[in-house]
Amino acid sequence: MTAPPALAGKVAIVTGGSRGLGRSIAIALATAGADVAVAARSKADLEETAGLVERAGRRAIAVPTDVTSYAEVERLIEATRSAFGRLDVLVNNSGVAKVQPLVEWRPDDWRAVVDVNLGGVFNGCRAAAPYFIAQRAGKVINISSMLAAVGLSGYTIYSATKGAIIAFTRTLGVEWARHNVQVNAIAPGWFATDMSAPAFGPENPKVAERLLRDIPARRTGRPDEIGPLAVYLASSASDFMTGQTLFLDGGHTAG
Repeated sequence: MTAPPALAGKVAIVTGGSRGLGRSIAIALATAGADVAVAARSKADLEETAGLVERAGRRAIAVPTDVTSYAEVERLIEATRSAFGRLDVLVNNSGVAKVQPLVEWRPDDWRAVVDVNLGGVFNGCRAAAPYFIAQRAGKVINISSMLAAVGLSGYTIYSATKGAIIAFTRTLGVEWARHNVQVNAIAPGWFATDMSAPAFGPENPKVAERLLRDIPARRTGRPDEIGPLAVYLASSASDFMTGQTLFLDGGHTAG
């Protein structure tokens, strides 16, 4: 007899699911048996991701959402539960990066990055909290970054938000452990996505060479390589793990 998929019967939300790592995570969760709601600002890209989830054999909805708005995140949660009847997994993946020296930042630039990268995690967890606690089960996967642990010029604000996500994850994991809700994070290194493309483009050969030299694996990650780790954290296999951050970076932070 064939074992059922790891996430059979489960329902997941993936924010920032319109492209890049979010899209890869959504497809991986679907392949493992979950129905998936994908959320981001770009409706066309979201619908494309939803189509890929359906092609993997699962149900999908695309819910345009601004994660900086708590009201919109609440609507995302309700739309998911209305469509699928439940919620089991929340992946807080939405993020933005603005690269420039701190002296060039303005207060509204700071607020814009903090509101998406950190505010989006708070909004997602807070809006899902009543349902996870009431059912005494749930999985939260927050997406941090290896730049939370490695300094890189120009990334001060981005790194600060990603470091805060690690602290948030650790503390909420402890707080929700008694409710049987696991909260963990993935800290990706350099992956081949639209967000990292400028750093590795042909117009910046010296930058790309230096960044690759810092990665013991001597390559960037493929988006599909994050999916299996997300499935593990979303499944019962990780029930005894909470408050942890797993670095997926080709050895960058270990080197």
